[in-house]
Amino acid sequence: MKIKPLSDHIVIEPLRGDEKSKGGILLPQSVEKEKPEQGKVISAGPGKMSSSGILIPMEVKAGDKVLFTKYGPNEIKIDNKEYLIATQDDILAIIE
Repeated sequence: MKIKPLSDHIVIEPLRGDEKSKGGILLPQSVEKEKPEQGKVISAGPGKMSSSGILIPMEVKAGDKVLFTKYGPNEIKIDNKEYLIATQDDILAIIE
């Protein structure tokens, strides 16, 4: 299934990898932990309309690795895979 976000919405694949504890123990993804704050942009809408009717283009594009607010994006599940839908205002930075 392909998702085409509208306006200034962005579909993000959260980046959740296995992590190591301070003692070197590998913690699998199934361990209960904080929500992710990094992800890969899967697709982005065209942008947001200003009050004067001018389209403000998106600053992110598909393939960008981004930092986003922890509780801003909405969680969705498509084809048994988790994604996040956020607005451009939820994106804090692009990781280069």
